[in-house]
Amino acid sequence: MNNACKRAWRLFALLVASMLIAGPAIAQERNLAPGFAGLAKNAKVAIMPTDIELFSISAGGVLEPRADWTDAASRHFKAALIEKKRKLGVGTVDLSDKDADELAEVNTLHAAVARAISAHHFGPGFLNLPTKEGKLDWSLGEAVRGIKEKTGADYALFSWIRDSYTSAERAVAMIALALLGVGVGGGMQVGYASLVDLDTGRVVWFNQMFRGSGDLRQPEPAAETLESLLARFPAAK
Repeated sequence: MNNACKRAWRLFALLVASMLIAGPAIAQERNLAPGFAGLAKNAKVAIMPTDIELFSISAGGVLEPRADWTDAASRHFKAALIEKKRKLGVGTVDLSDKDADELAEVNTLHAAVARAISAHHFGPGFLNLPTKEGKLDWSLGEAVRGIKEKTGADYALFSWIRDSYTSAERAVAMIALALLGVGVGGGMQVGYASLVDLDTGRVVWFNQMFRGSGDLRQPEPAAETLESLLARFPAAK
């Protein structure tokens, strides 16, 4: 696991606590960029490949990547996204495999920006950036121009998900420690979704998900995860 992913996981517990305190109403008010109220009905949205990875939690609490689980989750989430596109109320376009490979660095950039938004916009107050003045004011910059050139879209929808599951050994350790009065955490499902204006690179809508439930390894729970991640998606007007 890379260092960025490790840092993100260390922030999860802190951010979850912050979200529980803030509540959904505040999050809803803050997930739109200033001046952006929704998509035009003739808007075209490029659907970027989901950056997704699943882990097993060892007895010692180490996150171990599971390629088989990730492959299954990718298939289920993609199928759910195909179904969801019909309900977004706007035109959508998918990238070809070749274009997706060429634009992989943009997905990586989005992951970094999404983590920053999660920490510094939706996170605890002491992490807020004074220069942002509490506004959703983040951008991917000129890096997104290639998406517009290849698709002709007005916006791009990015998604990033990490999910972890308690192994049998971890479950035994959790029970044993609980008997001693020591609480340790199990798996957690974390996701970010961003709608980006391809003319400016600006993130105009952002949503995040932190929870201890869900299972991306199965079709129906994967579809439910998508619904949760895209909650409050800006309706077309």
